[in-house]
Order: sequence, then structure tokens, then C-alpha cells
Amino acid sequence: MLSRFLNNRNVLGMLFMAPAVILLVVFLTYPLGLGVWLGFTDTKIGGEGSFIGLDNYTYLFGDSLAQLSLFNTIFYTVSASILKFALGLWLAILLNKNVPLKTFFRAIVLLPWIVPTALSALAFWWLYDAQFSVISWALTKMGLIDHYIDFLGDPWNARWSTVFANVWRGIPFVAISLLAGLQTISPSLYEAAAIDGATPWQQFRHVTLPLLTPIIAVVMTFSVLFTFTDFQLIYVLTRGGPLNATHLMATLSFQRAIPGGALGEGAALATYMIPFLLAAIMFSYFGLQRRGWQQGGDK
Repeated sequence: MLSRFLNNRNVLGMLFMAPAVILLVVFLTYPLGLGVWLGFTDTKIGGEGSFIGLDNYTYLFGDSLAQLSLFNTIFYTVSASILKFALGLWLAILLNKNVPLKTFFRAIVLLPWIVPTALSALAFWWLYDAQFSVISWALTKMGLIDHYIDFLGDPWNARWSTVFANVWRGIPFVAISLLAGLQTISPSLYEAAAIDGATPWQQFRHVTLPLLTPIIAVVMTFSVLFTFTDFQLIYVLTRGGPLNATHLMATLSFQRAIPGGALGEGAALATYMIPFLLAAIMFSYFGLQRRGWQQGGDK
């Protein structure tokens, strides 16, 4: 009887899935549920809180700093995701061609992704230094500027500086993933299109893009999620400054909850991120993966 029970495919499937389910419940579902619950309380570090309903959410909705962090997060995510997609796709197309040392260049492209985030942030912190920036030094020597750029001291300079740092780090993930998708497209399709008189742009528009769309949907979903929830790069590089110009919702949530001691308020701010993350996922899977677009249709 036990042998028949263990030989059942459904039972075996559940047994094999059990370890993964337990890990998800312990390390994902429980912390998420606890964070949502804390958002409805006035819990402080070192003390128990009481249930206060939507007071934290109401306060944060009218909080100017929370509103600024939302703007910064959306600006950071949209700008970095667009640049990573455009540059990553261009790089993937280049690496897909028959160029010398192609394998070597593919390995080099992975380096920004392999380097730890904190180390990358420290490297950019030196590159953006107000007095010793090698970028400002090079531009000055070339005669393009007459004074050093204050990359991290001006609000908008700091926003764009963090975006470029995130793009540098995220391009390898996008490029290698799209390169894997490009290599699944049969060369015979391009040959047929060329015989029909299609230009390189038309081949890209009507062959490459429709067939690559499912990969783009998955890659950009993960890219948006990683960027929207970015914490390490911003915290090491700017700590949210100057003048809170680079504070994201993740960094502000940490600041309110841990250094500030307001666990309930920080948890509520983190919970505010969930609808935006769900919207990004829905856009990718119900928008970019429409069957009509994949097949080159109008729907």
C-alpha cells in the first residue's frame, strides 16, 4: 500500500515540491505577511505596537518625502529600464553576429553583473567624486568642460548618476538573456526575408522583434522588479541624498523602519510598493505577451 502510494505521480510531485514550498513559506510568505501586518500597527523597535488600521498609509499618502521617494522610484525605474533595454538589445545583436573573439566579448559583458553591488557602488562613488572624478578630469583635459561636475551634490545630477550606475550593472543581464533568445531564431527566416527584398530594419521589425517578444517580456519584467526594489546601489552610493533626491521607496522604508525605529511606518511604505510591482508584472504578461503581437498581427 505504501509502495503504491509513493509510486503515484501526483504524490511524488507533491513530495518533490514540498522542500521548495517550505522554503517559500518560511522565507517569503511569512515575512511578507508579517510586513503587511506591521503596516497596520504603530510598532516601534524594542516595543510591541497596537493595531491602528490605515493610519500609517493615510499619513504616508500625504507625506511629502514619501511622495518624493515615489517620484524618484518611478523616474529611476523607467529611465534605467528603457536604457538597459535599448543598450542591451543593441549589444545582443552585435554579439549575435560573427565577429572575432565573440566568446571573449560575451564573457567580458558579464563582468558588471558578476561584481558585487556594493563594490560597484563604491567604484562609481570614486568616479563621481567632486574633487577626484576621473570623468571630470578627462572631460576637462579634452576641453569639453571648464570645471569639475558635481555628480552627487546636485539633485538632478545625482538622479542621473544613479541611473547610469544601475544601467551599467544591469545591461549584462538584459544583453545575455536577449542574446539567448536571438540564437533560437532560425537564420532561414532572415534568408527568406532578404530574398523577398526586406531591408535590415524590416527584418528586425517583422522577424526579430515578434519572435523575441516573449523573451523581452520576461527579461523586462525581472529588470523592472530588480530596479524598482533596488536598495544596495542607492544606499552605498548616495544614502538617498542630496536633499533626498535619490531616496527610493526601498531606501526610505529602511530609513524609517531601522534607523528611525518606526517599524510600522517603514512596513507600510514597503507595502505601498506591491501594487506597482504587480502592475509591472501584469503589463509584461498580459501586454507584451499578447499572442497577436508574437505572431506579427495587429492585436
